[in-house]
Amino acid sequence: MTVPLDYYIILSAFLFVVGVIGVVASRNLIVMFISIEIMLSAANLSMMAFSRYLQNMDGHVFVFLVMAVAAAEAAVGLAIIIAVFKNKETVNADALNLMKW
Repeated sequence: MTVPLDYYIILSAFLFVVGVIGVVASRNLIVMFISIEIMLSAANLSMMAFSRYLQNMDGHVFVFLVMAVAAAEAAVGLAIIIAVFKNKETVNADALNLMKW
């Protein structure tokens, strides 16, 4: 018994919407960062589902590469958040004005 493609797409859409709500509603940089990661995982899930449905391994390879890039992005993003916290002592996005002249 296999899981239908519709279930994967519904789950992926739900995860993506949760990520969008997290980015839009939250002002905490860490929550925003995690929400972006959730959206990336939702895109990976739908890509894997379609790859499996079409019986093509190209999507699996692409998802593996995207996950490797996401790991590097997570490391760099967390380093930036830590650097911002050291300078401003807050992770609230509204309180940050680093780009102002």
